[in-house]
Amino acid sequence: MTRSDLVAQLAERFTQITQRDTEFAVKTILDAMSDALAKGHRIEIRGFGSFSINRRPPRVGRNPRSGEQVTIPEKLVPHFKPGKALREAVDLQTVHNEAAAAPAQD
Repeated sequence: MTRSDLVAQLAERFTQITQRDTEFAVKTILDAMSDALAKGHRIEIRGFGSFSINRRPPRVGRNPRSGEQVTIPEKLVPHFKPGKALREAVDLQTVHNEAAAAPAQD
């Protein structure tokens, strides 16, 4: 699902809100989440999951073309950990999809 898909689905579901307002709301939420992560904060959405920042330590890599050693600096990267409810919902949906796709045995 893309951002525009999300906006379209929300606008369709909540007809009292215009498409433009829905787009603004989604953009505002995502911007607020990005800003919080950039400041090093943790975001937790109950039943969905949590976003945090993980530190990747500096390391030595190799240039694939020349084989020369290259120092790769430390990086801070966003990390998502799904909540229990999301994991269970995805697992349950996967089980249902596999059962529906399995051929019937006679």
